[in-house]
Amino acid sequence: MDVRLTYENGTVRVDADADLDPDALPPLPGVETDPRSGTGRAPAYRYAELRRALRVAGVSVDDRVLDASDRAATEAGLPDALATDYELREYQREALDAWRDAGDRGVIELPTGAGKTVIAIRAMVELGVPTLVVVPTVDLLDQWQRELEREFDVPIGRFGGGEQRREAITVSTYDSAYLKADGVGDAFEFVVFDEAHHLGGEGYRDAARLLAAPARLGLTATFERPDGAHEAVAELIGDRVYALDVDDLAGDHLAAYDIRRIEVELTDAERERYDEKQGTFVEYVRDAGITFTSGSDYQELVKRSGNDPAAREALLAKQDAREIMMNASRKVDRLAAILDRHRDDRVIVFTAHTDLVYRLSERFLLPAITAETGAKERREILSRFRDGTYGRVVAANVLDEGVDVPDANVAVVLSGSGSEREFTQRLGRVLRPKDDGGRATLYELVSAETAEERVAGRRR
Repeated sequence: MDVRLTYENGTVRVDADADLDPDALPPLPGVETDPRSGTGRAPAYRYAELRRALRVAGVSVDDRVLDASDRAATEAGLPDALATDYELREYQREALDAWRDAGDRGVIELPTGAGKTVIAIRAMVELGVPTLVVVPTVDLLDQWQRELEREFDVPIGRFGGGEQRREAITVSTYDSAYLKADGVGDAFEFVVFDEAHHLGGEGYRDAARLLAAPARLGLTATFERPDGAHEAVAELIGDRVYALDVDDLAGDHLAAYDIRRIEVELTDAERERYDEKQGTFVEYVRDAGITFTSGSDYQELVKRSGNDPAAREALLAKQDAREIMMNASRKVDRLAAILDRHRDDRVIVFTAHTDLVYRLSERFLLPAITAETGAKERREILSRFRDGTYGRVVAANVLDEGVDVPDANVAVVLSGSGSEREFTQRLGRVLRPKDDGGRATLYELVSAETAEERVAGRRR
């Protein structure tokens, strides 16, 4: 043995023989000297690179990173061979092959409804090793647990939603994975990050940093982030290895679709208030030299508002202008016509504001789902939407991702953040293939001559 690798509290410890010539070691990725022990130490996520560098250099390694007693206990619950009845579509097979060719690391980007979960399950079968699946919400935690229990005849562990139970195959929320990772980071050889773009958030990155799992699969419909944080995701999981967008699959594996953008005019009163508020904002940022050419420019304005009354006034004015254009009264009138036209269809109405959800719910008698809706009530509404008791629902943001939403064929977007990610996710909610081969339709209601119109225009 020239070098021993062991796992310790979210790191890989590197012990070299005392008589080993330091020049015999190649540069080791992420390894720094630990002054307390005099050994090398690297973040656990660098384990695969570290192991590869030593192997290429011909160094003899005693690798104990994935050889701990708690991993042995975890692995004991894994059958000799996992099996699945899923048959991969051609593009799913291509995606999985691309991931395997990349050394079992990387991100697969496919639209909502394209079967990313199926690819992950097939990867679990092919690897046959203890696996941790990490998801952003309790709804997805429940969904993944049900899916895995249905597919594999083994107990499925769970970290989150009031349970902390580890099995050979375990599902965890990002929050729980972060809290438990340094204690179980050597227990799983494969980790799946669903909605992997969430790893771009600084608070969630440690959920990946502290795990030693050499095999890493990221699943997302929208890999790139406007803040550039997808580069951190690539470092923690691997690069994007396969990507298809909605148009690549629509008509064959997803429903064909139409996007209908409808411009509505502000009322005279709304126009007057909007122009006044937007003018206050534009005047300030022009005089302050803020150009919004990068994501940090808006943060600069927020920081200034802490001690600059004019910056605070501008920020509040921008928020007021945004609410006016998003909640324009004539959008509600157009929604009435759309709901009447699609009275026999399954419709999801998306908004950005909770208050508007409740107004629409009361006016059109629509079941409402917001961040204030309890988990039990939300499940009941979605269950009734699934079985046809409800033909339409209205939601504020919470159905964009992380929730198992029943099939619908019409989406109406009254307002949102304007981001490409959010728009893609909402479109994906109506793209699952229809039994009758019918087309899906997304209506986007946009206030004319406002910032909302300009944002929508950039997506054309």
